[in-house]
Amino acid sequence: MASRLFIKKSIPELIEQAEDRGQGLRRVLGPWNLVSLGIGAIIGAGIFVLTGQAAAQYAGPAIVLSFILSGIGCALAGLCYAEMASMIPVAGSAYTYAYATLGQFFAWIIGWDLILEYLFGASTVAVGWSGYVVSFLKDFGIVLPSEWTQSPFTFDPKTHTWATTGAILNLPAVFIIALMTTLLVIGIRESATMNNLVVMVKIFVLLLFIGAGIFFINPDNWEPFIPPNEGKFGIYGWSGILRGAGVIFFAYIGFDAVSTAAQEARNPQRDMPIGILGSLGISTLLYVVVALVLTGIVSYKMLNVPDPIAVAVDAVGPELFWLRPLIKIGAIAGLSSVILVMLLGQPRIFYSMARDGLLPKYFAAVHARFRTPHITTIVTGIIAAIFAGLFPIGILGELVSIGTLLAFTIVCLGVIVLRYTRPDIPRPFKTPLFPWVPILGAGISLLQMLSLPWDTWLRLLLWMALGLLIYFTYGRRHGASRAS
Repeated sequence: MASRLFIKKSIPELIEQAEDRGQGLRRVLGPWNLVSLGIGAIIGAGIFVLTGQAAAQYAGPAIVLSFILSGIGCALAGLCYAEMASMIPVAGSAYTYAYATLGQFFAWIIGWDLILEYLFGASTVAVGWSGYVVSFLKDFGIVLPSEWTQSPFTFDPKTHTWATTGAILNLPAVFIIALMTTLLVIGIRESATMNNLVVMVKIFVLLLFIGAGIFFINPDNWEPFIPPNEGKFGIYGWSGILRGAGVIFFAYIGFDAVSTAAQEARNPQRDMPIGILGSLGISTLLYVVVALVLTGIVSYKMLNVPDPIAVAVDAVGPELFWLRPLIKIGAIAGLSSVILVMLLGQPRIFYSMARDGLLPKYFAAVHARFRTPHITTIVTGIIAAIFAGLFPIGILGELVSIGTLLAFTIVCLGVIVLRYTRPDIPRPFKTPLFPWVPILGAGISLLQMLSLPWDTWLRLLLWMALGLLIYFTYGRRHGASRAS
C-alpha cells in the first residue's frame, strides 16, 4: 500500500531508543568535541586546495566574497540542522529527521543519499591525502612508486570515457582509510581525542601562515579586487564570484556530520547547535582570512595549482622557506581529520537505518566493549578503501557535492513541515526568521544542484535507482512494522 511509504517514526519513540543506555552508543561528547568534529570535517581540501584554484579560474581576489556567499548558504542549512538536532537528538542526521517529518520513503532516500556524502567523501579526501603525503615524503628524498600511489582508472569528462593509468592501487589512500576505521572501532572518545589534536595542529598551521604571511602582502595583488568579466558567465566579474561560491561549496561539506553524533553527545539539546554553528563560524572566518592573505602574497593568476598555500610561501622566498614543510603537515593533518569525521558519520546512519528495520539488524550491532557500531564502521571502511584505491578524485567529488545538497534541501523542508504539523514539540533551538531561513536554505541548495553537470545528475539517478531497488525488495517490508 502506498500509505506505508509515508509511515513516520514518532519523536518520543526516537528519543526513547536513543536513551537505551544498556545497548546504545556511549554519550561522551561535550560542546568542544562537537565544534572540533565540525572543524575537523570542514577544514581540509577546501582551504588547502580549492581556495587557489577557484581564485585563479573564477573569482580572483574576490574569492573572499565567494567564501562568504557559500558560507551564508551553508549557515541557512546549518540553522535548520541545529533545530532538528536539538529536537531529535539521535544518531542518523538527516535520515532520522526525514523519518520523523516526511515519512519512511523519504527517510530511505536521504539515508541512501547520505552515503554519497560521507562514504564517498571519505574516499575523495583520502585520494587528496595520498597526494600530499607522497609530496611530503618526496621532499625528504623518499619516492614512492607511482603504480602504488595513483588510481588505476581515470575518467575524461570531455569525451566521457574511462581509461587505465597503468597504476595498481592508490595504497596510501587505502592505508589512511584503514587506520581511521580502526580508530573509530576502538571508541568514540579515542576518535574525538585524536580529532581534537589534529584540529589544533591544522588551525595552528593556518594561523602561522596568516601571522607570517600578513607581513608580505602586496596590495597591488588585490587590484582589481573583482577582475572584469571575460565575456563568459562565471569567468571573473560578479558571475565569477557566484561560480566560485558554487565550486568552493565542497569546502564547507562536513558540518552536518556533527548531527550524526547526537546520540553520543552528553547534552545534545544544548550542545548540537553549538557544535554545528560554532564549527561553521570558525571555519568561515579562517577561510576568509586565509584567502585574503593568499591572494595578497601572490597574484591569483598563479594559484591554479594543487598546493596554492605552498606556492604563496615559495613566492615570498627564503624568509618563509621554513614554513613550507609545516604547511604540508597542516594539510595532511587537515585531510586526516576530514576522513575521520566522514567515516564517523556514515556508520551511524547505517546503524539508525538498521534499528528501524530498513537494513539487516546486524548493522545495528554495538561492540560489547567499545560501545561503537563496529560492523557498520568496518563495512564503511572497506567500501571507502576500495573506492579510494581505485577511482580518481574528480568522479568521487562530484557525487559528494550533489548528495550533500540533496540532504540540505530535505532537512530545510523538514523544518517547515514539522513547524506546521507538530508545533507542540519542544524545540530547545529554533531556526530564526522562520519560514524564510529554511525556504532560502532549500532554494540555494536546489540552485547549486541545478548548476552541476548532467553527468553528475545521471550518476545520482543511477545511484538512487539502486537504492530504490533495495528499499522495495527489503526495506519497506521490514521497516514498516517498526515505525509508528
